[in-house]
Amino acid sequence: MHCCGLITKEKEPVPLKSIDVELQVKDHVATVVSTMNYENKEDKPIEAVFIFPIPGDAAVCHFSARIGQTEIVAEVKEKQKARDEYDDALSSGQQAFLLEESEQSPDIFTLSVGSLPPGESASIRLEYVTELSVEADDGLRFCLPAVLNPRYQPQGSTGVQLTSVPASLVPYSLSFSARVSSPRPVSKIESNCSLDPVQYLNTDQTQATVKLAAGHKFDRDVELLIYYKDAHRPTAVVEAGQSSAEAGTLMGDPVVMVSLYPEFPQSVMSSMTTHGEFVFLLDRSGSMDCPTHVKKQQETRISSARDTLLLLLKSLPMGCYFNICSFGSTYEHIFPKSVEYSETSMDEALKKVEHMGADLGGTEILEPLKHIYRQLCIPNHPRQLFVFTDGEVGNTKEVIDLVKKNADSHRCFSFGIGEGASTALINGLAKESGGHAQFITGTDRMQPKVMQSLRFALQPAVGDISVAWTVPLGVSVVDMSPPITSLFKDQRSLIYAQLVGQSSEAAEGSVTVKYSLAGHPSQNELRFSLKPTEDTGLAIHRLAARTLIRSLEVENELENQDKRKKKVVELSVQSGVSSSFTSFIAVNKNSGNTTEGPLLRRDIPTPFAYGAAFPGVPMMCCAMSRSAVLCDSEELDDGESYDYYAPPPMEPSFEQLGYKNSYIGMSSDSEVYDALDEDTYGEPVQPPKQPPRDPLLQLVSLQKASGCWLLDPALATALGKTSEEVEKSKPAQIKEEVWATILALIWLHGFKMDAKEEWELLAAKAMLWLSAQNASSVTECFEAGNSLLGCSVQEATIGL
Repeated sequence: MHCCGLITKEKEPVPLKSIDVELQVKDHVATVVSTMNYENKEDKPIEAVFIFPIPGDAAVCHFSARIGQTEIVAEVKEKQKARDEYDDALSSGQQAFLLEESEQSPDIFTLSVGSLPPGESASIRLEYVTELSVEADDGLRFCLPAVLNPRYQPQGSTGVQLTSVPASLVPYSLSFSARVSSPRPVSKIESNCSLDPVQYLNTDQTQATVKLAAGHKFDRDVELLIYYKDAHRPTAVVEAGQSSAEAGTLMGDPVVMVSLYPEFPQSVMSSMTTHGEFVFLLDRSGSMDCPTHVKKQQETRISSARDTLLLLLKSLPMGCYFNICSFGSTYEHIFPKSVEYSETSMDEALKKVEHMGADLGGTEILEPLKHIYRQLCIPNHPRQLFVFTDGEVGNTKEVIDLVKKNADSHRCFSFGIGEGASTALINGLAKESGGHAQFITGTDRMQPKVMQSLRFALQPAVGDISVAWTVPLGVSVVDMSPPITSLFKDQRSLIYAQLVGQSSEAAEGSVTVKYSLAGHPSQNELRFSLKPTEDTGLAIHRLAARTLIRSLEVENELENQDKRKKKVVELSVQSGVSSSFTSFIAVNKNSGNTTEGPLLRRDIPTPFAYGAAFPGVPMMCCAMSRSAVLCDSEELDDGESYDYYAPPPMEPSFEQLGYKNSYIGMSSDSEVYDALDEDTYGEPVQPPKQPPRDPLLQLVSLQKASGCWLLDPALATALGKTSEEVEKSKPAQIKEEVWATILALIWLHGFKMDAKEEWELLAAKAMLWLSAQNASSVTECFEAGNSLLGCSVQEATIGL
C-alpha cells in the first residue's frame, strides 16, 4: 500500500491545506498578510501545531481566526497568561488559537489551532511588517521564508522540536501576490521563483503588481528583488498616530522613519586601510556539505566557502593580521593566534583551507566565538570578524548576547548560506557589532557578496556618530532606535523617532548625522515635512515599536530584568507587536457548542531545504525530529522508491515506532548523514566528482601576497596559452614578474569584467605593486599583452 500525499501514523491527513500570501511594498517597507486555511477531515477533534519561520526583524502585528462567519481577533498578552488562557479554553471544550515567538530565536513562531471539531474549517490570518534589506546591486530584497531547517541544539539545551519533511513533499499549497508602490519608478522586479509578467498600474511606473506563476512548488524560500530608479535618495516619512490612542503615547503620536545613505568624500574613500585583524570563522558542520542549489549538485556550500576564502586571502592588504577558525561540534584554528599577512602565512593558510570539509559534526558556534573574544586585540589593528554559516543553530539569542557583550572590540560581517538560514542569527550578529549581514541563496554566488563586505571592512573607520534633530517649538523628539554604531558607503541607515507635541501642517524638521571619517569631521543633513503621509496605516509605528522592543530584549543588566520585561510587555501590548515575553491569544467564546472527546495533536510539517537537493536521500533532516515517523514507500519519477517521514499525532519513543536505529542520539549533522546513507544503501554514498576549477579562481590562486604574479607554466595555462607563447611575447628588458602581472590584469579586464566585484581588490593590490616597480616600457607591455591575449585593454582602464 502506498501513502497518498503526507499522512500521520494513523494514515490521517494533515489539516493545513493552503497558505495565501499577499505582499504590499511601499518604498522599502513591506506588509505581509498570510492566510492559513485548515480543515479537520478526521472524525475526532484535533489540535494542529505548526512551527514556521518569519524574518527575524519583522514586527508581527495582527493575528485573527475565522470559523464559518465568525471572526475572532487575537489580543497580545503576557506569554504565560496567554498559555494559561489557551489551555483553559481547550479544557473547557472551546476553540482557541495561540501564536508564540520562540524563546530561543525570534525568527521561529509556533501556531496552535486548538479544538478544531470534526468537519470544521478555520482560516488563520497573520500579518507582519518588515524593512527590506539593500543588496549589493541596490535591489531591495524581500524573502518569504518557506524553509525552516532543523536547528542544531547544543548538548544540554532545549529548543523547538520541529516536524520536518523534504520541501518537495509538503502537503499544502502556496499562492503569493505582491503590489509595489514608491515615489520613484519601479525599474524591475526579479525572483528566484517563476513569476507572471510584471503589471504596471500607471504610466510613470511607480506602482506595479506581480504574482507567482502557476505550478509553483513549495520547495524554497520565495525571494523578490525590487529595483527603483534613484535608489540611494534619502527619505523621511512621517506617519500619523492612531486616532483612538492617547496623545503622548507611541501609538497616539506621529512617528518618523528616516532612511539615510551617507555620502563620503571620494578623496577619503579612495584610500583603503592597510590595518586590521581579519578573523574568518567557517561553519564545517555536516549540513555545509549540501549543494548550494538543486541545479548545482557538484557545488557544495563548503566548496563555495573554500573558493571565497581564496579570494579573501588574496585580497588582504600587506601589513594586516589574519586567522581562520572553523567549527562544528568542536572548533579548530589554523594559527594559535592571528599572524601578520605575508607570503608564507598566506600559503600555509591556503594549503589548510584546501582540505577543509564539512566534517566537524554539529553547529556549535558559541564556543569558537568565546575563543576568538578571549584573544587580545592587536593595537592599531581593529578586529573584523567574518562568519560563514548555514545558520542552523538553536541557541540564537545566547550567541547574539555574546556578540553584543564584545561589540566594542570588533565588527562582525555575517553570511547566511542556503535556504533556511536563520535571519535572526545572521542579522543579529551584524547588527549588534556594527557590521553587515548578507544572505546567499538559490543561484547567488557567494564571492561578490563577501567581497563587498571586505570592501566595507577596509573602508576608513567611521567614529563619533551622533544624530541631532531640529523641530519647531512645541515639538520634541523621542528616539526609538538604538545609537548608530556603523556607517558604510552606499548602505542605508534607518532611524525611528516619536514626535511629541503639536505643529502646523506646513512645519518642517531636519535630522543631521554627524561623524568622523578618517579623522575628518563630516555630516549629512535631511530636511522633511512634518505633515503625515497618507495611507501608510500603522506600519512605521509598528516597526518603531519592534525596534525598541528588540533593543530592550537584548539588554543584559541582570538587576533590571523584571523592570525590562515589564516595559517590553507594556510596549508589546500597547503597539500590538509580538515579543519574546508576549503571545497572541484568541478564544472563540461565542460558540454555542463545546467540543467533546479526546483532543488529538497534529504537527504540521515544515519544509527543509536539503531533501530536494539530494534525490534518493530525502529524509535526512527529518531524522533529527523527535516526532518523525516512517511511512510507506513512495515512488520517484525515475521509478526508484524511497521511504519518507511524516508527523505522528503523539510523541512515542523510537523503540515504540519499531526503529532498528535511532538517529536522535547523534550529536552531529554528519553522523546523521552517514547513518542514513548506510541504512538506505548499505554503504556510504560516494561524493560526486569535483568539476574543473573555475578559470578565474585558477588565475587568482597563483597571485602572490604582495600582489604580483610569477611567470611560470601554471600562469600560462590559466591564461589559455603555452609557456613558449607567453615567454616569447615578453618585451625585452621587462622583469618577468612585471610581465606576468600585466598579463593577469589584462586577462581580468578583458575576459572577467562580469565578475569585477570578485577580483577588484586583488587587482588594486597588483596595481600598487606595479607602481612600486617603476617599470619602464609599460605601454609596450600592454601592446604585447593585448596582442597575445586577443584583448584591447588600455592602461587607463586598469588605472596605471
